[in-house]
Amino acid sequence: MLDLPVPATTTLLKPSAPAAGRRGGLRAWAKSFLPDREEQGSLVPVHVAIIMDGNGRWARQRGMPRTLGHRKGADALSNLIEHAARVGIAHLTVYAFSTENWQRPREEVDELMNLLSEYLDSEAERLHREGVKLTIIGQRGRLPQLTQNKLAALEKKTASNTAIHVQVALSYGGRQEIVDAARSLAARVKKGELSPDGITEETLTASLYAPNVPDPDLLIRTGGDFRISNFLLWQASYGELYFTDTLWPDFNGTELDKAIRAFQSRQRRFGRVEEAA
Repeated sequence: MLDLPVPATTTLLKPSAPAAGRRGGLRAWAKSFLPDREEQGSLVPVHVAIIMDGNGRWARQRGMPRTLGHRKGADALSNLIEHAARVGIAHLTVYAFSTENWQRPREEVDELMNLLSEYLDSEAERLHREGVKLTIIGQRGRLPQLTQNKLAALEKKTASNTAIHVQVALSYGGRQEIVDAARSLAARVKKGELSPDGITEETLTASLYAPNVPDPDLLIRTGGDFRISNFLLWQASYGELYFTDTLWPDFNGTELDKAIRAFQSRQRRFGRVEEAA
C-alpha cells in the first residue's frame, strides 16, 4: 500500500492481481477498488511518461553485452505495464527509441530492431489478452518494414482494449513532433483552411502525433540523468518530473510506487496561487 497519508476511504494498491484473461482486464479490476478520480483528488496520475534509461550501464556493471541489458529492459517493461494498470494509471508512455538513437553503432541499432520484433512476437497475445491498448508515436517510416507491419497489426488488434493505454515512442523526437505539427498547420493555412490568427495552442496540440492523449501528469527518468532528452517537449510543460538513479532493468512496481508517492506529495498549481489551485 502506498503510505502517503490519504483519505481513509482511499486504497491505492491491492495485494493480488486478477488472473490473466479475466473479463474486463486489469483496468476494470483496478476500478473495483479505486474510487472515482474526483473522489480521490487525482492521487494516482492519469498519464505517466517514462524515459527508460540505463540498459547499457546495467549490463556493463555485470560484465554483459549491452544487448542483454536491452533484453532485460524489455522484461522490465512487461512487468511494469501490469503494475501500472493495477494501480489505476490510464495512460503509460515509454520512450523506447529516439530519433537520436539512430546515430548509435549499426550493430546495436540492428539488435534493438530485432529485439523489438521478437518482443512483438512474444508479447502481442498477452498484451491483448490482458486488455492493453498499444499505440506508436514517432517516425515509424524509418523502422524496418516487417516491424512496421507487426506494429500496425497489434495497434489494430488492441484498439478497443481498455485495461491501460500504452503508448510507445519509437524513432521519436519532441522537436520533430512540433516541427511536423507546424508543417501541418502551415499546409492548412496555404490551402485557406486556417488563418494565421487561427493557430493557437489548441490547434497545434490537435496536430501532434497523439492529440487525444492527455498531457503527462508525471514524467519519470531512470538511470540518474537529469534531463528529458527531447521527450514530449510540448506535452510535458506542466508534468511533474521525477528522476531516479535506478537503472531501467531494475525499475519495478516498487520503484513506480515511490514515484507516485513523490507525485502525491506535490501541489500542482499550474501558475496559480495555492488557494486557487
